[in-house]
Amino acid sequence: MVKRWTYRRYRIRRGPPECLVMTRSPAPECPDHARAPWLTRNLRIVSAVSLTQDAASELLYPVMPIFLTAVLGAPAAAVGIVEGIAEAASAVTKLISGRLADRFPRKPLIGLGYGLAALGKAMVAVAGAWPVVLAGRGIDRLGKGLRGAPRDALIVADVPPRARGRAFGFHRAMDTTGAVIGPLAGLALYHLLQERIRPLLLIALVPAVASTLLVLALREPVRRPAPRPASGWGSLLAPGRLPSRYWTVVAVLAGFALVNFPDALLLLRLYEIGFSVPGVIGAYVLFNLAYATLSLPAGALADRLSPATVFGIGLGCFAVAYLGLGLTRSPVVALVLLVGYGGFAAGTDGVGKAWISRLLPEHLQGSGQGVFQCLTGLGVLLAGLWAGLAWGADGTVPLLVSGAVAATIALPMMGWGLRTRAPRYSSEPTPQTTGDQGGS
Repeated sequence: MVKRWTYRRYRIRRGPPECLVMTRSPAPECPDHARAPWLTRNLRIVSAVSLTQDAASELLYPVMPIFLTAVLGAPAAAVGIVEGIAEAASAVTKLISGRLADRFPRKPLIGLGYGLAALGKAMVAVAGAWPVVLAGRGIDRLGKGLRGAPRDALIVADVPPRARGRAFGFHRAMDTTGAVIGPLAGLALYHLLQERIRPLLLIALVPAVASTLLVLALREPVRRPAPRPASGWGSLLAPGRLPSRYWTVVAVLAGFALVNFPDALLLLRLYEIGFSVPGVIGAYVLFNLAYATLSLPAGALADRLSPATVFGIGLGCFAVAYLGLGLTRSPVVALVLLVGYGGFAAGTDGVGKAWISRLLPEHLQGSGQGVFQCLTGLGVLLAGLWAGLAWGADGTVPLLVSGAVAATIALPMMGWGLRTRAPRYSSEPTPQTTGDQGGS
């Protein structure tokens, strides 16, 4: 009797050769990137971590000034001191953490960063005096600075250059979804808790701790051998061998950051033109909703065209939003402009990181992202200082100045993007991950 064998063909699009087989048994399990070149396992986990952490942070954001002034009796100047020092700590830490991410495993750095953020929120929740809040916010932002560059380098490690716009766009969409959930949950809980703020601060610890635990599921990629970096703290603070074109792009983006002042001043502008406190929170949620919705399409467009082109479109949205908010006193027009401002954030935040990653070799991804994020963070901090001093009665002058500067940069950047494309150092095959570095 002749035994007949039935063969089946299994094909997974864009998969490696071992995923195309003729066998009676089910096809061998293919790595995640074979099924979706950019939606990797680490990307999904990191995005979930960012969503939960951002929900915790944004749950506190609307009530923090009230907690400092009304509950702890801090002077109004303390609000600016707390936020300014916190953001400065975050910016400087990014410079160091990026270099560390190129020399050491990235997963522990990411876990430590999210753990410090949870610790900082716990200190704020139990604070009895505003200097304790200052310390808590400093530790929180220190954690943010520590995790940022290693996290972005981990995303890049598994994603081919041609898909990094979509990868960072997906991450920013998930992160900003947390910024939509957080304020809405905070506003609802604030009323349910009879307008008591301290229980709200304790509730925010739940998603903060959950995000830290989720980091355990990440897998550390196996890296290709790279040149041994110079030792000593000097090499951490001044990383070398970064390409000249990288510095050109960083100089332009950091220069723009000097007119990109914090969103808190935009919310102040809304209050000044007639928005109530719940209205300001609702407008902030609308901005984040537009940001989250547009982030992935903006990233996909950057992969298809170029990051510079999409970044230039984002600057155009910035210019329209700032000029419009500087001139209008209509709440309806202001809401429409905020949706456009969400387009700016979607077209520049994740797209900027994807752009920078294309300019760097694999072994300098952490350093390059750290320097870029440090310089742009310090630029935003300086922008907040000069804009706050020039704000006056209604903020018209800094809004118009920033909008005009962005408009002069937007068109040349779009043209630059259409003429040139960033070099891609990494080859298309993605590195495999070790099985003992994380759980599923």
